[in-house]
Amino acid sequence: MPSLRTFIPQGTPTMPLQDLAKRINIKITSSSPPGLVAASKEDPWSKSGKYALGWVYFAIILLILTSAIHWYHYWTDKIRRATHKEVIAKSSKTSSPDTDYEMANLPTNCSSRKFFPGNGELPQQEPEETLPDFSFGPLNNALALVRFIFYRPIPILRYKKREYQFPGPGAAFIILAALVFVTLYCFVPQPLYYASIGFGSPPLAIRAGMLAVAMMPWIIALSTKANFITLITGIGHERLNVLHRWAAYICLFLSLIHTIPFYITPIWDEGGLNTFKNYFKGTLYPYSTGIAALVPLIVLCLHSLPILRHKMYELFVALHVPISIVYLGMLFWHCHNYLTSWNYLWATTAIWLASYCVRIFYLNWTKPWRPSSLFIGDSAAVTILPENAVKVTIPTQVKWTPGQYVYLRMPGISIFENHPFTIASLCSNDFRSDYGEGQYRDMTLVFRPFGGFTRKVLQSAVDKGPEHVYQAFVDGPYGGMRRDLASFDTVILFAGGSGITAIVSQLLDLIKKMRDGKAVTKQVHLVWALKRPETMEWFKEEIRICREFAPPETVHCQFYITAAKRLLPGQKQIPPSPSRPLHDLLHKQIDDTFQGIASKRNSALIQDAAAGDPEKMRELRDENEDAISALPHPTFLPPPKKAHTRYKPSLTIPTQNLAPAQDKNNFDFGFPSTPTMLQKNLMRFAFMPAFNPKKSSWSTEYGRPDIPYMLKGLEREFGKKTCVFVCGPPSMRVDVQRVVAGMQRGVWSSDREEVFLHTENYAI
Repeated sequence: MPSLRTFIPQGTPTMPLQDLAKRINIKITSSSPPGLVAASKEDPWSKSGKYALGWVYFAIILLILTSAIHWYHYWTDKIRRATHKEVIAKSSKTSSPDTDYEMANLPTNCSSRKFFPGNGELPQQEPEETLPDFSFGPLNNALALVRFIFYRPIPILRYKKREYQFPGPGAAFIILAALVFVTLYCFVPQPLYYASIGFGSPPLAIRAGMLAVAMMPWIIALSTKANFITLITGIGHERLNVLHRWAAYICLFLSLIHTIPFYITPIWDEGGLNTFKNYFKGTLYPYSTGIAALVPLIVLCLHSLPILRHKMYELFVALHVPISIVYLGMLFWHCHNYLTSWNYLWATTAIWLASYCVRIFYLNWTKPWRPSSLFIGDSAAVTILPENAVKVTIPTQVKWTPGQYVYLRMPGISIFENHPFTIASLCSNDFRSDYGEGQYRDMTLVFRPFGGFTRKVLQSAVDKGPEHVYQAFVDGPYGGMRRDLASFDTVILFAGGSGITAIVSQLLDLIKKMRDGKAVTKQVHLVWALKRPETMEWFKEEIRICREFAPPETVHCQFYITAAKRLLPGQKQIPPSPSRPLHDLLHKQIDDTFQGIASKRNSALIQDAAAGDPEKMRELRDENEDAISALPHPTFLPPPKKAHTRYKPSLTIPTQNLAPAQDKNNFDFGFPSTPTMLQKNLMRFAFMPAFNPKKSSWSTEYGRPDIPYMLKGLEREFGKKTCVFVCGPPSMRVDVQRVVAGMQRGVWSSDREEVFLHTENYAI
């Protein structure tokens, strides 16, 4: 087989590099062999840029479909809320007299309502006005079918006490579709190889290389916090990050397909190496630029694997961006502006730089119009809560919406670490901060310390005390919910442990809108499963607000205590728990040192704080007595008539010694006293079905919630639009997803419009 050198005219070794163009762009002459002529016609190298465009078209179609669904829901929700406000305004005018004095006279026939007219028929009661249907029925049915398929969770893989989670079904479908598309686009077109390396680089390698380069702008856009994809689709950066990782894995897959053919038909065959040396003088190894680009990509993909990323998260954060910059630079060197490769690389650079420029407006220390925080951030206080939880309070002028999160950096604790935390407070004029002149809101972050930065925050709070003031640099807010809870008739909230932090601000905002007549919502159900009752102290004030200020019979809260301990006779304190070593180690120090940590305040601290003022001392003592009390005496629940029911509820534990009734200033969570060991053992076998005909709106039970039974029972009260919100451990999310997926059948068989599911990452 003739070599590449045979087809290059004599006297051309000084030809410019772009004329060589991949050993590659060989001109066809009358003396060219038939194999070269056929190769140039089958899949010419000059037109290989179309493969990169193929990926662009695939991504744009997917983006348009996702955006169309987002904006359809956005406008239908807005129209629904606006129509509801008009109905409320109209009913307020017709349900009361025109003036304050119209109903004062005894002759009721003179009133405009004419309740008892002298002549004619009595007026009929006006039917309750319902909201018009602005949604499109066939589209709702199609979306219900999609949700019926993709709401179902992928099983969690458990191996040696470790859990391995896969992307959600929707993300998995997109990833699989992308993988199938690029694989077929590489291997279906022919030929895969030329008869000789002398005819040019293998077409398979060129296709894979152009596809990999075309993916770069999308990979970077999916990784940045401020990006155009979030702006168009409403999907937060934290959810797009899953697609970012898997797109990078696909890019590595394509890069390997691009590399391997050059080793199957190496350049040193057919005399190609001599030709290469003539044109690329000074290069030690023919594939040096390709290897220089491939190695950083392999490192990026390997250290982003979950098992390595979780073990070395700080190292991952420190190295990921620098290695990515090196990889992009190596791509510029390797591609050498062949075909349209640099167009995609320059687009990648522009997207990356634009994201960093936009992020300047998300930082709380880079806004010139806020001189109080310019370059110095905001002040922050750290408080230790029961169960070793940490509460960071930041009085700030930054605005946020419920469910959003921020990246927090505290130089006094760790100058290089930057971690995301969900905002647990509400940004509203009704919740102004005591700091500043009314322009500040308290941004509250509550989290459990595990390791790294969060453990450093806890240790600093122990060492420095609650009076220490920290500097807080905030990046955000980002994320949030794509839909507005106020546009749903029924809202069901599930929280597991610290997952309540993502829900409490949503709940407060929804109740505020319901009171103001800005929410369509009629029923709200909150289910919070937590290990110990002390955890309720985290959001005691927020729960009190929900109970006292929500419209009557609209908010129903159920608390489930999944683990509890009781002082046995003769014990003075609870024995140490192997699952909470840090809590047991620091419990006494915290109780004795920090104000507000223990459930009872030290009397000496009260005297010091009152400074001899009897009224102030009385107020502080009342606050000190604001402790958890029990509900009225519970009763055993009668079994239902049908024996084949599938209900397996948690047994409500009867108590003998109930706390006395407190005054009106004492907030009652509503749960019985801690069960005895005998009661806990009985609870494990409490599988007899039970039924409560008069279930309280606020209740606390010991045991785990039966989520499938609970949701199926609530389904009878669903309105036209229902939202199920869950933030908790994987097992809770799996149960909720499976049940809500099955509920999509109700959209096809009834006048229900949708059952929407929103899940939050338990770790953020």
